[in-house]
Amino acid sequence: MEINATLIGQLITFAILVWFIMKYVWPPITKAMQEREKVIAAGLEAAERAKHELDAAQHKALSIIHDAKRDATHVIESAHKRSAQILEDAKETAREEGERIIALAKDEIGREVIQAKTVLRKQLSELAVQGAEKIIKHNLDASLQKTLLDEFVAEL
Repeated sequence: MEINATLIGQLITFAILVWFIMKYVWPPITKAMQEREKVIAAGLEAAERAKHELDAAQHKALSIIHDAKRDATHVIESAHKRSAQILEDAKETAREEGERIIALAKDEIGREVIQAKTVLRKQLSELAVQGAEKIIKHNLDASLQKTLLDEFVAEL
């Protein structure tokens, strides 16, 4: 193997090419690669942060749903209790109203019984007087008749 001028010329050209690439081409390429590496690292970090935020948001959403279900259950229970209370109050009001109506009816019946007894006493006393007149065969004077009627009513 002979070393000739062509080989030395190629080695010098190659060395100049390597120096030129290392001086002018390689630094922008390494800088671009480093920037790209930083961008990729930032993207990976942002993706990891987003994953953690998503997990936190899902956990918070589940917590909110759980709270909403608990609140809804509480509202439903309160509504059931309130409806039962309203029903019980209505029953109590109806019972009291019924008792009041029964008491009024009893009072009315009592008054009507007393009134009927009074009417019957008067009719009975008139019948008794008429019977007594027929027996005696003469008419008594009005004052004596009233006195006799009052005594008779008092005895009844």
